Amino acid sequence: MLSPRPFGPGTGSGSGSASRPADATGPGADPLPDPGAGPCTGFGPADGSGSGSASVADGSGSASVADGRRAMELLAQVRHGRLAASMRALPLLAVARHQVIEGRVFLRLHRGLGYHECCDGNVIAYGADNVGFPGLPASSGTDGLWAVQCTGPAELTEPTPGQRDLFGAGPLEVNGEPFDPVYLRLDPHVVRMHTLAYDASP
Repeated sequence: MLSPRPFGPGTGSGSGSASRPADATGPGADPLPDPGAGPCTGFGPADGSGSGSASVADGSGSASVADGRRAMELLAQVRHGRLAASMRALPLLAVARHQVIEGRVFLRLHRGLGYHECCDGNVIAYGADNVGFPGLPASSGTDGLWAVQCTGPAELTEPTPGQRDLFGAGPLEVNGEPFDPVYLRLDPHVVRMHTLAYDASP
C-alpha cells in the first residue's frame, strides 16, 4: 500500500499548501508512482479543475480513457467503499460513503474516528466493488465481479448543499456516538479496474 505523502504545487492537488502530520507514515515510505511510468496511468486535468477524463491501468500495461470512464461509472453504482491510509505509521482501512462528482471522488466519514485528519493533504487509496451486489455486473450479459481502486491526494472539503444531498441520510450512530459527518475530496491520479468473468455453463 502506498503510504501518504505530501503533495506540493504542480501535482494537481489544489493549493499545494497542505501538510502532513509528522507521524503520518514511517521512514522509507514510498512516494506515489510517476503517472507517466509503468502500468499506472494518471488522469485528471493538469489544471486541477476536476473535469478531465480518466485513464485506467489494468495491470497489463494497457490503458484507455474509455476504460477510465467506465471505472468511474462502476464506482458510482455502489454507495460504500474502503479508504486506505496510514495513521501513526500504521496502515488503516475505513468504510466510507462516496459520490463521484466531476471526475473526483467525494467521501463522507465519521469525524469522531479521526481518520480524516491523517488523510487531509496526503495520498490515499479508495476502492469499491460489486461483491454482494450481483445485480451490478461490469458489463451487460455477464455475472462477473469488478473492483475499482483510485489513488491520489485527498483534502478536507465542504460540499455544496446539492452535493451533500447526494449522499443521503447518514447512520444514526457510529460506535455508540452520534454520527458527525466530515468530507474529503479525492483527486484520482491513478485508477485501477479489475474484472472477473465466470463461465455461466455448469
